[in-house]
Order: sequence, then C-alpha cells, then structure tokens
Amino acid sequence: MLSDSYGRVATDLRVSLTDRCNLRCTYCMPAEGLDWLPKPDLLTDDELIRLIRIGVTMLGIDEVRFTGGEPLLRKGLPGLVAATSALEPRPHTALTTNGIGLARMAPALAEAGLDRVNVSLDTLKPEVFETLARRRRLPDVLDGLAGAAEAGLTPVKVNAVLMRGINDAEAPELLAYCLERGYELRFIEQMPLDAQHGWRRDDMITADEILALLAPSFDLEPADAEVRGSAPAEVFYVNGGPARVGVIGSVTRPFCGTCDRVRLTADGQLRNCLFAREESDLRAPMREGATDDELARRWRAAVARKLPGHGINDPSFLQPTRPMSAIGG
Repeated sequence: MLSDSYGRVATDLRVSLTDRCNLRCTYCMPAEGLDWLPKPDLLTDDELIRLIRIGVTMLGIDEVRFTGGEPLLRKGLPGLVAATSALEPRPHTALTTNGIGLARMAPALAEAGLDRVNVSLDTLKPEVFETLARRRRLPDVLDGLAGAAEAGLTPVKVNAVLMRGINDAEAPELLAYCLERGYELRFIEQMPLDAQHGWRRDDMITADEILALLAPSFDLEPADAEVRGSAPAEVFYVNGGPARVGVIGSVTRPFCGTCDRVRLTADGQLRNCLFAREESDLRAPMREGATDDELARRWRAAVARKLPGHGINDPSFLQPTRPMSAIGG
C-alpha cells in the first residue's frame, strides 16, 4: 500500500502523458506557450506501462487517470489504455482532456477499455472561449463531449473554471447545458498553477460564490458524504435529483485530509501532491536497471513523505515550479 504518515492511502494514480497542449488557456500558460520537455526526457510507452503495472499490481492503485498537457496528443494513447485495462486487478481508467479530437478518438478509446472522460469546458460562448483559450475551437470541444457520450464513456464529466468578469455569469447556463445532455458538471476554483505565477486570490470565484450564482436558478441539496467519498468535489443534487453538480473548492474548502492521489509526470517524476515543491525520480533508476521491487520501494518512500496539506492558505506558500500543464491534473 501507498500510505503516508497521516493515515492516507494513495489509490488514485494520475499519469501525465505529455506537457504539450493545443490550447493556451490564460490560467495555465502564456500565449506563446512553454518550452516543452525534450522527447528523450519523456517516458516511453513501455516505461509508462511498467510503472503503471507496478502501481496496480504491487502498490494498490485501483484508478488510473491519463492527463497532460493534452493526453490526446500522445501517439499510441489507445495502446496505453488497453495495456492498463488488461492489468489484474483491473483498475478503473479515465481521461482528462480539453476535448479537441475526442470525437474522433472516443470509439477507439472505448474499445481499448477506457471507462470515462472529464472534459474541460469553461464557456458556451465562442468569443469568450477564444479569450480564455486563445483558440477558436469551441465547436470541437462540444463535438468531443457528444462523441464521448455516444461511445459510452459515461458518465461524461465536465470541468469548468469560472473567472471573475469573464465567464462567471455563465454558471447557470453551463449547468443547464450539462443537465440537458446528461453530463455531470464540476465547477473548480482557480488554483495557483499558472506558468506565469499571475494567480490572485481576489480574482478567484470561490465555492461559496459558485453556489450563490446557481441558487437563483436551481435548488441544490447537499448529497450524503458517502456520495463524495475521497473525491475532491462536494456533490449537490439538482432540483431534487438524480442529476448532480459538483463544486471543487481546492483553495477555500481544501480536502487534503482525504486525498488519495499520487501523480506521475510525463518525464517520470513522482509527485505526492499537486502543489508539491519536491519530486521523486523514477525514470533515472528505471533506465539504470532498477528492479520492480526497487521502484516500488522508491514509490512508497515518496508517498510516505506527503505533507498534511497543500498550504495555499499559509502566508509562506509558494507555487510549484512546474505549471499545471507539466504536472498533470
């Protein structure tokens, strides 16, 4: 098991497949993009599969989520999904994506064994999408959502980040859109993970504000704690249910005490927290001939050092040096 000194057990592995992305969202990276990782630094498919296998068969990982950057840009993604889905015990598999190209890829991913997807959608207005993402790709994202649902990658979950004065007024419209199509919407507080380090607390739409924006249009009733489990989202039944909406208050309502996640970056570094300032290298020892047992010991040691919380609300907090695109959600 991957346990830390505070009694938490990591069972959810987030695997970043690339730091590259085909959008330039303002809360993630600058307009010109970033210096991407050199290809030799990236884990190969075989290396990724080996580490995932160690996590699942030796360390108790029961959910594997593929992230980026944009994971659909990774060649051979269906093969990685298929190899992961073939492991025993079989882990639950998921994908977090911006949705561009998902309409085309969804059938192959479903056939490979992918269970479901999370798709980022911050607005339904083309002009706002271009302002936020610096690309005119909203129709592709909406097509990707529909394609995922048609391929059976359900429940299709939608992630939305509200930005003050930009898309916060769209909260009810976004929820209505998702309810009509059977998607499960998750509103996420903007986190300090941008490459520019320009995050300001005053610009963030808080969980309380999100609920206040929805209240005039919807009756929201908190779901039982069992519905949430260790998931980051506080879940609310909409208009009596069964439809639900989630609010992830990573900053104002931290859930560190129940966190069960561990992250593997595209270049083979283990991160025991999204906001960690330190990483543990698995790539170098693996390429130097480390055995599965040795890699598993390093993995356990990395998780054991996990801090009690992310510390965002501490005056001494410093953003991680890697932005979100290079960590993986």
